[in-house]
Amino acid sequence: MAFLTDHLGAVARPANRRAELFRERPKDMLARYLLGTARGLKHGGLKGLLGIARLGFEELLAPDFGLPDPEAPLANPPGLAGVVHDLSVDTLIAAYSNGLYPLAHVPPLKWWSPPKRCVLSFEDAHIGRTMRKVLRNGGYTVTFDRDFEAVIAACAGPRTGRWRLTWITPRIMRAYAELFDAGYAHSFEVWNKRGELAGGGYGVAIGASFSGESQFSLEPNTSKVGLCALNFHLARWGYHFDDGKLMSPTMRDLGFRDIPRDIYLAHLAKAVRARGKAGRWQIEADLADVAVWRQFSKNDKA
Repeated sequence: MAFLTDHLGAVARPANRRAELFRERPKDMLARYLLGTARGLKHGGLKGLLGIARLGFEELLAPDFGLPDPEAPLANPPGLAGVVHDLSVDTLIAAYSNGLYPLAHVPPLKWWSPPKRCVLSFEDAHIGRTMRKVLRNGGYTVTFDRDFEAVIAACAGPRTGRWRLTWITPRIMRAYAELFDAGYAHSFEVWNKRGELAGGGYGVAIGASFSGESQFSLEPNTSKVGLCALNFHLARWGYHFDDGKLMSPTMRDLGFRDIPRDIYLAHLAKAVRARGKAGRWQIEADLADVAVWRQFSKNDKA
């Protein structure tokens, strides 16, 4: 896609670009349904699927269009709080302000509030020696909010060596694009020496809280490059934390830690009342500065 090749100038944005990118082929939708059901059985078991079915049946009988209580989700599947009826900007702002986020591989779309939250306190951020070398010498450039559409579409795309299973459907893409237009969703882009999009991610900022949604890498370590630059700036701008939602090896390597839901919600309540960074975000430091932000001792092997 030629519009991804020049990250120094304005990215071309044809009027129908979102319609072109925010699509899902019928065969991909079928694969998502089948793989999503299999994943639900693997992780939640029959009890988890029964919990989802019961919640869906209750919603069918008496739809509740308000946001669910983030402190009282189901035990199985863990963190399932309710069914999503509305993905408007106002509803998403209210949901994130209360610790809820939408996710589902198969309908219905659901609100979640997991029992543990993967959170980075910036004083705990880890940038090991290998990552510092990549930041200094990898030839990458990071931008913010330069090409949100390409980032969210790439996050929904296939991953090398993995089945294609994504919750980032066209409906989700459109909803977060509207949140981006409203100034609450943000993207980071990682460009290689050839000016090609090599990695990135996006998330939601409410007050001084940031909740990451998804990342992708088309080259080794590029999502980590972007996350390091993002967290450097979030700390610099006075954000309270970076919420990664559910733990992954990448998050753990960067210093994210699981905290109980009640502690997370208490931190969130303070953060959403604080002032964040308004408007479109821009990089304020190069990757050499990011590389020396959080250094370990000489014994650091990471």
